[in-house]
Amino acid sequence: MMSAVNIALPAIQIEFAVNAVLLSWLGTSYLLATAVFLMPVGKIADIYGRKKTFTWGILFFTLSALWAGFAPSVYWLIFIRVLQGISGAMIMTTGVAMLTSVFPPHERGKVMGINVAAVYIGLSAGPFIGGFVTQNFDWRGIFFLSVPIGMATTFLILRYLKDEWADARGQGLDIFGSVIYGFALVALIYGASLLPERAGIWLMICGLLGIGAFVKRQLTVEEPVFEVRLFHHNRTFAFSNIAALINYSATTAVTFLLSLYLQYIKGMEPQMAGVVLIAQPIIQAVLSPYTGKLSDRVDPGLLATMGMSLTALGLFLFIFLGPNSSLFFIIIPLIILGFGYALFSSPNMNAIMGSVEKQYYGIASAAVATMRLIGQMLSMATATVIFALFIGRAEITPANYLLFLKSTKTAFIIFTCLCVIGIFFSFSRGAIERERQ
Repeated sequence: MMSAVNIALPAIQIEFAVNAVLLSWLGTSYLLATAVFLMPVGKIADIYGRKKTFTWGILFFTLSALWAGFAPSVYWLIFIRVLQGISGAMIMTTGVAMLTSVFPPHERGKVMGINVAAVYIGLSAGPFIGGFVTQNFDWRGIFFLSVPIGMATTFLILRYLKDEWADARGQGLDIFGSVIYGFALVALIYGASLLPERAGIWLMICGLLGIGAFVKRQLTVEEPVFEVRLFHHNRTFAFSNIAALINYSATTAVTFLLSLYLQYIKGMEPQMAGVVLIAQPIIQAVLSPYTGKLSDRVDPGLLATMGMSLTALGLFLFIFLGPNSSLFFIIIPLIILGFGYALFSSPNMNAIMGSVEKQYYGIASAAVATMRLIGQMLSMATATVIFALFIGRAEITPANYLLFLKSTKTAFIIFTCLCVIGIFFSFSRGAIERERQ
């Protein structure tokens, strides 16, 4: 769904006649809603059952996809994407925790690798299927196509997933803390979209103050919605999560930017653009099970650092993307990014899960999912801000293609610098204590 919608963005822009900034909110709204609800939904899942939460998440996601197919305006579509983001939070916060609960510790890396591969098989299929549907039918068909898939997934869950996990049954939910966290994130991201206006600056300041208030509250309440003390007492856990945050912040918007570049600057049809973009997730899907399994034997922190370094190299090459860049020049950095991310994601997740005791598996799973979503959200917000500064609230047309290219170059410079910083955190996390694995 995520990668397919990126391919359909130019078609959506044409139908609804929206500007580049509003168009980017189709991705940002989904990520923001998921990030806002991820932690409270994770706590709810621990209290009432992870399988139950997972199942309802799949069902709500399917129904919202059906609704999105009938969206009468871009504003309705953004609202429905928010609902899909809430459903996505119900799925993401429970999946890794359930996997960690049912497989023995010495198989954790392999299982994490298979899980990551499954995600990227979906991301690999998304651009191709999304491009095919958009070009030959209509962008709405992308959402309609998700309905039978969601129904089949719901059947498989009800038929084969028999156990239930509710390790925090009987505990309470810090609703006030969850509200503070949600408003803080919304203020940060919406404020970023308003930059460089003064209102955007004030909203971002309020968002940062809200994050500070949330952290302070979680340190004092009896039953926190998120255990922030792990970041203070566990260097490996903290630095691995920061590395994940930086990695996702630097890579998520790549598909968004390249999808627009291939269709606007190179004049490709949506289907062909999807074929080009499939190079990165295919590499990730193929290699992730092997890198995950390798991280059961080799220090996962070392593998993740190598992956972050390759990711920085791939992003650096995209800085030189121009109107006359060859297809070969585009695909090679995508392959490097795919290889780098395969080396990073599964081992880094293994490092996080291996750095905590068994009773913290649910918290660790929520933490890595939160870092992923906030990173994805910040990446899309960065692209949104850059578009706002260079292009303004105008549609992408041949008249501003040069400004669009300057925007993408600026974005890739920022993303490359982020990855270089991420190499430091990944390398400095320390070795994983093997007895915990």
